[in-house]
Amino acid sequence: MAYFQLIRFKSLNLEPIDLTIAAGECVTLGGPSGCGKSLLLRAIADLDPHEGEASIGECVQSLTAPPEWRRLAGLLSAESYWWADRVRDHLPYSDPDLLASLGFPEVAAEWEVSRLSSGERQRLALARLLLGKPKLLLLDEPTANLDQVSIGRVEHLIKEYLNNGRSAALWVSHDPQQRKRVGERGFQIENGQLVPEIWI
Repeated sequence: MAYFQLIRFKSLNLEPIDLTIAAGECVTLGGPSGCGKSLLLRAIADLDPHEGEASIGECVQSLTAPPEWRRLAGLLSAESYWWADRVRDHLPYSDPDLLASLGFPEVAAEWEVSRLSSGERQRLALARLLLGKPKLLLLDEPTANLDQVSIGRVEHLIKEYLNNGRSAALWVSHDPQQRKRVGERGFQIENGQLVPEIWI
């Protein structure tokens, strides 16, 4: 079933792309640094200039107000952004079970952002994203700053989120083994084009 679609979608430095991701499916994206992976995610989130069309279910990007589209297409950037002093000020509501699934005590919502390590910020940014219940996850190296235990927690949590069958994911990773673990299909960006990745 077509759930997320790109039709002749073009972002900076890339050729036009056609891509369909089914509900519940995770598609991975690899390629060398600077090839345009992050720019593609930002363009899908309607944060950078682009051409062509994107849709999530019946919702078409060009017909949707940008704030609403960005609620549906949730981007987790490689560098998370924090604008208030406490973690709780960034969360729409408290979910102790979600925090626990990422290895945090319930009191973590009361922590000062300034005390967080880069890995803690990344995991809490994922919690913030999932609490908004996006229909499309745009994940830019979501485990880059994490230890192996935390990587496993994040991979499991995202898989569980997708298993509800009402969301899809496009996951950028430099780790080929991770791409094989989390993705049903994978692509590489080569010379500005999206090329299917062959997993052995």
